[in-house]
Amino acid sequence: MANVTLENRAADGPSTQAHELETSNLPDPEALPELRIYSRSTIFYWWPIWLCGYVAAALTYFGGEKVALSNGTEIYVHPNTGLGLTFVVILALVMMLTNVKLRGIYSVVFILSAAFMTVLLGWLGWWDRIFAFIPQLTVFMNFGFYFIFSTLLLGIWLARFLVFDKLVFWRVRPGQLTAERVIGGGEQSFDTRGMLFEQRSDDFFRHKILGLGSADLLLITTGARKEEIDIPNVLFADRKIKMMQRLIAIKPDEALAHTIKH
Repeated sequence: MANVTLENRAADGPSTQAHELETSNLPDPEALPELRIYSRSTIFYWWPIWLCGYVAAALTYFGGEKVALSNGTEIYVHPNTGLGLTFVVILALVMMLTNVKLRGIYSVVFILSAAFMTVLLGWLGWWDRIFAFIPQLTVFMNFGFYFIFSTLLLGIWLARFLVFDKLVFWRVRPGQLTAERVIGGGEQSFDTRGMLFEQRSDDFFRHKILGLGSADLLLITTGARKEEIDIPNVLFADRKIKMMQRLIAIKPDEALAHTIKH
């Protein structure tokens, strides 16, 4: 147990009083309530690809046909031409929607335009003509491709989600926001008094559908050191915002006093 000796000196003389303060009775900063915010990489939004890949692999394995190659190898291939094409379309759409940000009105316009074109082509009877060309553009992928591709992508997805995305995070405590790095041990602290934050969740595909309620957060610090902190791809953003509001509203001295009592 460490002791700290405090001395009170009179204005015209030597030390008049000394007492010891036990440092074990001081509040532990680690015991303060906190919130950790992780910024996820865009690969998090790729979960429909490996999920659809596993579904296609299961359909191919249980409903496919054995095809013998010239070297005698037998592979499972699903006879439905739409299965491989559907997987390719989902792969292309997810790649586009996670790299091209459609915010606000642009997201609504894209949805309405796609729906309008679908109905228009159906009303004109052009879908039959379009699908007539599909036999010449068929896409067949065997069980091994679906399974190996989805497994590799799932491994990368889990590595990013469980390990690499957590190497850098933001810690919110009463009166303080700290950017921390696990590797290198670097820290950067900001005062939360007067801090403004904005939640950007107007990208319908990326935030609502693929992100399952994620959002981009913009934090603006005040005071002599004014900075804008952009934290993209935050999961469960609504709940994180409410917790941040409660923590920022708590004064540091009140949090320390509550820690001492308990």
